[in-house]
Amino acid sequence: MSVGYVPVQWNRKKIVYDAFVFSLVLIYTQLFVLIARKTLTGSERISEPILQMRAFGSCAFLMLTLILCIGPLARLSPRFLPILYNRRHLGVVTFIVACWHAVQVTGFYQNYGRFSQLQALVRYDSTFTGSSVPFQFFGAGALLIFAVMAFTSHDFWQKALGPTAWKSIHMGIYAAYALILAHVFFGELQWETHPAYVAFFSLSGALVVGLHLLAAFRSTKVDDDAPIWIEYQGRRWLSAGSPDSIPHGRAKPLAVPGGERLAIIRYSGGVAALHGVWAHQGGPLYEGKVIDGCLTCPWHGWQYRPDDGCSPPPFTEKLPTYEVALKDGQVLVDPSPLPPGTPTQPIAWPPNGGLAVAITKPTTGATDDE
Repeated sequence: MSVGYVPVQWNRKKIVYDAFVFSLVLIYTQLFVLIARKTLTGSERISEPILQMRAFGSCAFLMLTLILCIGPLARLSPRFLPILYNRRHLGVVTFIVACWHAVQVTGFYQNYGRFSQLQALVRYDSTFTGSSVPFQFFGAGALLIFAVMAFTSHDFWQKALGPTAWKSIHMGIYAAYALILAHVFFGELQWETHPAYVAFFSLSGALVVGLHLLAAFRSTKVDDDAPIWIEYQGRRWLSAGSPDSIPHGRAKPLAVPGGERLAIIRYSGGVAALHGVWAHQGGPLYEGKVIDGCLTCPWHGWQYRPDDGCSPPPFTEKLPTYEVALKDGQVLVDPSPLPPGTPTQPIAWPPNGGLAVAITKPTTGATDDE
């Protein structure tokens, strides 16, 4: 949790963000309809209800594609982190747009028979053929997944369900995206065979897969680097490179053979080391930045003090800390974790008077929130 956390998680910036997103949705759907009216004429003309449902359907698809691209983009470049912080809000808006698309579709295609809209939706040919695939079911399944994710998006549910279960539920977005691709392929693209439609949806899927593979490759590259061991004070320490190799106000990942990655942090207090994986959802804390003196997880803004691994009061979250030292211009890290919340003395950097300062062993004692 961050120091700016409030139970409702609603502030002026989020209100402005949501207003901006809704405005973009309105602009996109209206432009879609206007352009389609101008370009699709004569025998290609499409009725107004179908234009509207296509506008909102394509909008929801684009928003979902963007949501799935935000994560890997933020891992590839920190300039995308601001949109990562509000990704859950974007997801809820996407669910609303998808719901409106579903209302339009069922209101147009399942509203004139002797069955209710829901009954008409689930009643389908008993025999499925290559030209009769129940693409509606794919869309309905994706919408059901979106609904569960939207209604459990608040941190209350993260606490109530537990981090593992909550994360598992929200990983369903990938299944939803696959269902949407199937929904479009077996539905719209069976009639609209223009190469532009096929290229648009194919490239969207390829973009999502490509960015995730690239981000995974970049992330695992840290683990492929051979560890550099240095003997110091009768122990084996890992070298994290020079202090200047760590961007000020950010963290640098350091892979421990057979263990989790560490976050080597350079901040106003010097250089310190924390457990690099966020305890609740396995988030890459080592990719975070320092905000209000705390290392902040890039996924959901949870914060930890670099010198003792504790969240700022009133929160009581703790992470393991690690001893650090400076030798021959190299940051050394003892790979043995200290108990969560154990205070450590950071390396003073830049060193006073141009002299390197090696830290002493961590002090012991109770933390502030014990």
